[in-house]
Amino acid sequence: MTIPQELEAKILRYFHVEKWRVGTIATQLGVHHATVDRVLSQAGLPKTARPHRASVVDPYLPFVVNTLEQYPRLTASRLYAMVRERGYPGGPDHFRHLIAMQRPRPQPEAYLRLRTLPGEQAQVDWAHFGQLTIGRATRSLMAFVMVLSYSRQVFLRFCLDAQMANFLRGHVAAFDAWNGVARVLLYDNLKSAVLERQGDAIRFHPTLLALAAHYRFEPRPVAVARGNEKGRVERAIRYVREAFFAARTWQDLDDLNAQAAAWCQGQAADRPCPEDRTLSVRAAFALEQPRLIALPDNPFASDEQVAVRVGKTPYVRFDRNDYSVPPTQVQRTLMVVASPTTVRVLAGAQVLAAHPRSYDQGAQIEDPAHLAELTARKRQARRHRGQDRLAQAAPSSRTLLIEAATRGDNLGSITAALLRLLDRYGAAELEAAIGEALARAVPHPNAVRLALEQRRARRDQPPPLAVALPPDHRVRDLVVQPHRLGDYDQLQTRGEDDNDRPD
Repeated sequence: MTIPQELEAKILRYFHVEKWRVGTIATQLGVHHATVDRVLSQAGLPKTARPHRASVVDPYLPFVVNTLEQYPRLTASRLYAMVRERGYPGGPDHFRHLIAMQRPRPQPEAYLRLRTLPGEQAQVDWAHFGQLTIGRATRSLMAFVMVLSYSRQVFLRFCLDAQMANFLRGHVAAFDAWNGVARVLLYDNLKSAVLERQGDAIRFHPTLLALAAHYRFEPRPVAVARGNEKGRVERAIRYVREAFFAARTWQDLDDLNAQAAAWCQGQAADRPCPEDRTLSVRAAFALEQPRLIALPDNPFASDEQVAVRVGKTPYVRFDRNDYSVPPTQVQRTLMVVASPTTVRVLAGAQVLAAHPRSYDQGAQIEDPAHLAELTARKRQARRHRGQDRLAQAAPSSRTLLIEAATRGDNLGSITAALLRLLDRYGAAELEAAIGEALARAVPHPNAVRLALEQRRARRDQPPPLAVALPPDHRVRDLVVQPHRLGDYDQLQTRGEDDNDRPD
């Protein structure tokens, strides 16, 4: 803890001029004696020796010291239980304070300053920069950072997640920006890079290995808990936070990435190169770039590919949103291939749909052609259901519809009109009326309606009342066949025979 200079001056004056002891100075100034010792030590004076006061822990100190030498990570609570079993009468708080002074301190590790050759190594890492709200979705703002170890040239690209697709896109974009690839790429133990690690045995992600084979670089993870081995990218991320991202405004992710690219080629490239302070990063990169591995003729494919199952509705779910497909693809498994801007749905090599990508949540991205096709199919299905109902209730309706189709009439409107007449007059009357209309060679609902009215008038019956049926098509399309009344007559006859039998 830092103390005022005036207080330091008083401590030195009381000690040198007044010849006060350390305890007296501490009591008079209201500070701890360790503070007085520290001020005197900083002034070049040896620590004043004090007489040792006996403590209840003294008989147990050799046991504590020996135990800590063998088990330096043993907790103070466990040590306290051990000395309590051996007769220690003190409390745990004072014992914990004493153990803190006796515990051996690890020897600080010294590090070599690592130097790399031009074009030899680049370091890669992710950095989190908060969250973005897009519509109803909250997404993480991640920064993909790659830095060349020799020149310290930085590549920076912001993404909405740290998934494998954006990991690959960051590599491809960095290689394109530098027009070359370093021979070794150094990674932290990211899941996108290392799937499993047992000692020195490492299982890389197969997609990363495919990327390395395409660009001919060596992926190399740092040792566990050895973040200092990739200190260049760690310092680059800190530099990005302080010199680029702080207090920056942007319109959208594309605008932010455009500003990041300009910053990497501008301010970040004009700073001094740590390897050679006489050069800028731009000049050092100009020396390093010819030593990078040349790019292949074609870039690595970095689009996301996900197999999806289409349900009963013609949509596929991808990245929290639904994208429409042709209604003929329901109940099938398709492939979604997505770039940062486009979502394509494929069946084999055939592209069934292409939509602009949405980063919202719960949105429905639809192609009007898909909806129009679905609507047409539904209308056609309703017409077929109506025709099936008519064929069951009035078989002559099939002949009427065939003749109407020959004349070029609208079968949908004819079917709807006949269904309304079926609901009002019943199946038997409709069948008879259709027969009369066909006999007159007039296959039209108006002729059927006229025949129905004439039949009602001849029987001197009142107009039929419209029956309000439920909207469910399963109820409206239901055809009820009346039971034969002769069966009931047989039941009545059997009952009379049973009554005539003698008791």
